[in-house]
Amino acid sequence: MGLWICCLCSRAADPLMLLLVLALGCNPSTAAAAAASSPVPHVKPSYSFGRTFLGLDKCNACIGTSICKKFFKEEIRFDTWLSSHLKLPPSSLLSYSGNYTDDAKSWRLVDITRLTSKYQHDRADKRICTSLLGTRSCSLERALRRTQRFQKWLRAKRLTPDLVQGLPSPLLRCPSQRLLDRIVRRYAEVPDAGSIYMDHLTDRDKLRLLYTLAVNSHPILLQIFPDVEGWPFPRYLGSCGRLLVSASTRPLRDFFGAAPEVAADLALQLLAVLRSMANNDLNYFFYFTHVDAGTFGVFSNGHLFIRDASTLGVIDKEEGSQLIDGQQEHRDIFSCLTADCQSVLVSCDSIRDQHSLVMVCQELLPKLLSGKFQPPVQESIDAFLQRCARGLGDDGGASEAMAELAAILKPLRSCDSRFAYRYPDCRYSDKY
Repeated sequence: MGLWICCLCSRAADPLMLLLVLALGCNPSTAAAAAASSPVPHVKPSYSFGRTFLGLDKCNACIGTSICKKFFKEEIRFDTWLSSHLKLPPSSLLSYSGNYTDDAKSWRLVDITRLTSKYQHDRADKRICTSLLGTRSCSLERALRRTQRFQKWLRAKRLTPDLVQGLPSPLLRCPSQRLLDRIVRRYAEVPDAGSIYMDHLTDRDKLRLLYTLAVNSHPILLQIFPDVEGWPFPRYLGSCGRLLVSASTRPLRDFFGAAPEVAADLALQLLAVLRSMANNDLNYFFYFTHVDAGTFGVFSNGHLFIRDASTLGVIDKEEGSQLIDGQQEHRDIFSCLTADCQSVLVSCDSIRDQHSLVMVCQELLPKLLSGKFQPPVQESIDAFLQRCARGLGDDGGASEAMAELAAILKPLRSCDSRFAYRYPDCRYSDKY
């Protein structure tokens, strides 16, 4: 008995040793040897996700929460920041590369993006508090709920043009009731979408939808025109706070130095996207208010998509714009979250069918195609791009112009495994 007490007292400070002493009949030397050889329990490192990093502390002035569980279960991981300590990337970045899984075995690349820069978000948050409550900081939800616009949203059964008047998004510059019904029916941040009426939206859902439309309509466009229906956008996977997750693409700027056959292929795809944006089964006319080297992206299979839809406007060719005169210029706090309240917005009536093509000829195609081909072909391409950048004049519409350039480019592309989106079909059909 004394031996047991001695052993227990002498080893009481070491819980592992205490257990081994009891199990091994209190042979201290044996217990010590066993303790030395016992593996130390390994604690799996984990992200320390903060509500601030995700933007959850700002909800419901945010996009949504549909994909938060995957962040906290580490089924979404930041690609270039997987260190031994699993530190989060800087919150100042606008977008991040990540990996996404549904089964913890197979992973795929995703883009994790903010609606706007952290600087712009912070500036907008401060503007909400100072202009609505007269304070430097506040509950954003409480402040926005008090606005006249949101009170109208709360009473509304249907999203109508007067509820989105004055919002800076090009998507809503020329709204039709058909387009607004599509936004409500396809809104993916609620579980039971499908109705054009907003009965299934809670007050919280309405504020999130309004905030997203006011800051950046990119995630809404991905939801209402999904890739599975043939639209040239990356797949929307969900959002958490002020971060949205979508399928990964490489920006077009990464291909400005590509081989001639790759450049020709991408230029042809770009023309095809512009053509589908102007002529589609739903009779929506899409146009860009701005394009740059990050507007378009390329998937790993070589397929080109619209990577950034934030500058994309939509005109309903069936119904037209249903805002009455003067409504477009209505301004409130939602009009000024990320845009200059004094800026002059593009009039729908000023958009021609050549609008987007001219922008692409000015900003993208010269960087993609210049200096890539033999003199006779290159001269033809350069002459077209110069004429296109000047506005095409009276030489016909956008369709004729795109057909002219496509005829030059088609013989220049090749058919091999680098173009997986159309290979091996291109070996058997001229369509590809």
